[in-house]
Amino acid sequence: MEPAGTLERGLAVLRALAAHPGRRTRATDLVRATGLARSTVDRALATLVHLGYLRAEGRDVLLAPRLMELGEAYLACGGLRDALAPLAGRLAQELDESVSLAVQDGDGVRFIAQFARRRTMSIAFRVGDLLPADRCAAGLALLDPAAPWAQDDQLIEPGLIAVALPVRGPDGKAICALSVVSHTSRHTITGLAAHALPRMRETVTRMEPALTGLAPALEPVGSGGDAARVTGHLQSLARGLAVLVSLGSARGGATLADAARVTGLPRATVRRAVHTLERLGYAAADGSRFVLLPKVLELGYAHLSGRTLGEIVQPHLADLVARVRESASVAVLSGDDVLYVARVPTVSIMSVNITVGTRFPAYATSMGRVLLAGQPAERLTGIVPRPLSRHTITSTAELAAAVRRAAADGYALVDQELEEGVRSIAVPVRDAAGRVVAAVNVATHASRATPADLLRDVLPALTQAAARMEADVAHINGPVRDTSSPGRLPARF
Repeated sequence: MEPAGTLERGLAVLRALAAHPGRRTRATDLVRATGLARSTVDRALATLVHLGYLRAEGRDVLLAPRLMELGEAYLACGGLRDALAPLAGRLAQELDESVSLAVQDGDGVRFIAQFARRRTMSIAFRVGDLLPADRCAAGLALLDPAAPWAQDDQLIEPGLIAVALPVRGPDGKAICALSVVSHTSRHTITGLAAHALPRMRETVTRMEPALTGLAPALEPVGSGGDAARVTGHLQSLARGLAVLVSLGSARGGATLADAARVTGLPRATVRRAVHTLERLGYAAADGSRFVLLPKVLELGYAHLSGRTLGEIVQPHLADLVARVRESASVAVLSGDDVLYVARVPTVSIMSVNITVGTRFPAYATSMGRVLLAGQPAERLTGIVPRPLSRHTITSTAELAAAVRRAAADGYALVDQELEEGVRSIAVPVRDAAGRVVAAVNVATHASRATPADLLRDVLPALTQAAARMEADVAHINGPVRDTSSPGRLPARF
């Protein structure tokens, strides 16, 4: 069995990648950032790509949505998000201000829920972000929970103001902070307090009974010494990450026996992995159980939780276009239209000229029909088709039949109904609950492919691309829906 240092070094590689998530990173960059040998970094990257936590694009490595399952394990283990997020979301709607939940993480506070109001001047905090505890309202509320309330009057950034209250567990200790964040263009700090604090106090009063039975807040332990030298295949990195995820398989954490049962690993292997996670501050003992700590969210969660649907599907669209050599797009339903949120065109003298943000009537498009097929039947009653070409369906009965056919077939093929010469085929993209959240299509000129060609040559690749998108969406998608902007995924809190 490989030493537990393999897990420690693999986590160091993940931390280095997560520290600069928007930057193109190569193995040589990670060698410099971590101080590890090139061979160790290469094996760690190969393992993480194989697990689906990273994506390789040539010599570059990027964070992949599946990496979010590490942060999700922490959020599920503590139970705070699921217990408190609905109340925090309701408060954001009532106040028309951004609302956050944060927990202490060492000398900082880390956000575990964020309900932002989308404006020209918007709040950019993300779930997983870490702020200094002594320079933000949430941190000050946790540092001095006996104070009536805490405020941040432009401590973090000019123009940014916030007020916060502690939320206490059954033992009376502050377990997290509820904060309302705004801008000086909307309120003074005094005005924000007057506007928000009465409703915040009511919300905290409803939140605290919901914390009964949750695991108590635990302080991270210090990190340990240098790990042993790693040789051979990095099997223990994969096993160690599986153990981390297993600690979030039940609210309140898991025993060693629980983790061994969930992972199928020997108890001795689980024990070594858990002790490594403890040393690094990712887990702590709570009696006979082990719980995950907020530091887990540093492993890329903030960057990935802020991704839009278009950003998630873009690499899969590019792969699809490389396979079929035709333009491909992803769209969502927005009213009675499809709204394009991602697009990869082909380079051709004659191509379908569409950009992100384009809208088309859903009834005349292949993506619109698979999206409508995921809606209740009465959704069609208000749509009155009108002719856009000599091929367009123009009756409600014909549209209903076409939508039923798309639901039964699992795809829709539209032949020159939107515009003469344009053929397209689309399939749905579903979330983890099986709901249709988007559609992906391939569009071409009628002179280049017959309907039979699209079914034979394009549909299999299209279906495979949709499946890969769904695998990523399953990790981004969450229990609290964010419907304030078309094309946004349900927010994960």
